[in-house]
Amino acid sequence: MTMVKTPADEAEARAIQDELRAAVVLDEVGPPPGRGLVAGVDVAYDDERDLVAAAAVVLDAATLDVVEERTAVGSVSFPYVPGLLAFRELPTVLAALDALSVPPDLVVCDGYGLAHPRGFGLACHLGVVTGLPSMGVAKNPFIFTYDEPGARRGDAAALLASDGGVVGRALRTQDGIKPVYVSVGHRISLDNACRHALALSPRFRIPESTRRADSLCRRALREAS
Repeated sequence: MTMVKTPADEAEARAIQDELRAAVVLDEVGPPPGRGLVAGVDVAYDDERDLVAAAAVVLDAATLDVVEERTAVGSVSFPYVPGLLAFRELPTVLAALDALSVPPDLVVCDGYGLAHPRGFGLACHLGVVTGLPSMGVAKNPFIFTYDEPGARRGDAAALLASDGGVVGRALRTQDGIKPVYVSVGHRISLDNACRHALALSPRFRIPESTRRADSLCRRALREAS
């Protein structure tokens, strides 16, 4: 089982981020789209009971058929702090991933990788601690800016930090629909992450991997409550 330490406070959490950020691998292309197994992960919260539910849904990348589904429910072990959200989610997400019978070739997070205020979102954190290629596909651009991409599926524009650095891409996954925001997590290139995002989104704006994980973790949370 993959173990992670829960920080005692914000200072320790930032120190852990700083240490792990140095381990992010950015010079690998990553697995090819349409082959192997892709896992989507997502979480849902019950704030009144301090519960978090995580889901890991593994798809056959060629057919997008569900191969395996696992959930985990746990207590929220770290307070909400902007930029440190991964510490609230990671233990339960890892529990769901560890329950899978076969490790996936790629993990897709409903959230951010390098597109993060401290350059180390959940996709980076998850990738480093598991060693798996990982990427983030977010529903909104967070604090980053971009020029509107073209209206056709596959059109993209750079997602920019305040210093002008490229941290991801705004990617149109369906014609005329609002883009998603793709960023690298670990052991995958941005070009390849965008190809995966398109391959996983044949019909909807959101990739099938995380779309299915979203509904599954919400169901697990309802059942736990």
